Amino acid sequence: PKTQAMAFSPLTHTVFMSFVKLSFILFLCRSFSESSDKGWFRSLFVHKVDARKDAHSNLLSKKETSNLYKIQFHNIKPECLEAYNTLEAEVQKRLHQDQDYPCEVVGSWNTWYGEQDQAVHIWRYRGGYPALTECLTKLNNNKEYLEFRKERAKMLISRRNQLLLEFSFWNEPLPRPGPNIYEMRTYYLKPGTMIEWGNHWARAIKYRQENNEAVGGFFSQIGDLYVVHHLWAYENLQSREDTRNTAWQKEGWDANVYYTVPLIRSMESRIMIPTKSSPLQ
Repeated sequence: PKTQAMAFSPLTHTVFMSFVKLSFILFLCRSFSESSDKGWFRSLFVHKVDARKDAHSNLLSKKETSNLYKIQFHNIKPECLEAYNTLEAEVQKRLHQDQDYPCEVVGSWNTWYGEQDQAVHIWRYRGGYPALTECLTKLNNNKEYLEFRKERAKMLISRRNQLLLEFSFWNEPLPRPGPNIYEMRTYYLKPGTMIEWGNHWARAIKYRQENNEAVGGFFSQIGDLYVVHHLWAYENLQSREDTRNTAWQKEGWDANVYYTVPLIRSMESRIMIPTKSSPLQ
């Protein structure tokens, strides 16, 4: 009996240890499956991102001002374009003269190349969202303005808008004499890339200011998100071509293009002509 027990003890020990290991593995699998957020398997595929200390609207916008911008795109019935421009100019003039409204027109244009029979307006609200709210409340109680909106609606096919902030490293758009043509380059970025875009353009903007062509740079806050608008002024289309080609001769500009192109989902360019009433001529 003693000899027989000694002969089977190694086998018994092996079986026992295998059973213990299997039980432990099953226990671990059950524990991890019950807590999937902390499971080791899931952690292999989840990319951990360092938390930012602030929203990109605060990191990229100007701290010394509290300006909020609104951009409007109005698609107009072709036969109504001239009447629309006349009516819009009159309303803009009245709002400028009335100091009770905390808003001002930055610029107004008709699209020349791009979407046809289109008007583009940029408004500035000095004082941010409170100024916007105050202005809208007063306009909604202004019978003359409400009549204007009804008349304007008869001329429109569609309209849309966005609320914007200006990049801290761009010029503030100020009135300028003409004649100029304006290009609005609109970039639809991949979500999560706005900070990276701003970091590159904060360095790249210096390559595009020699001819005073940089008018303003904005990013969306409400409306279509992760949208950037760059506004440029040129004497004519040939001046635009020459200015853009000059940038490529400067060391560093090519790197900006290389690193920012992968951030873009899509983009478009509008060539615009300022209306007679536009502060940007």
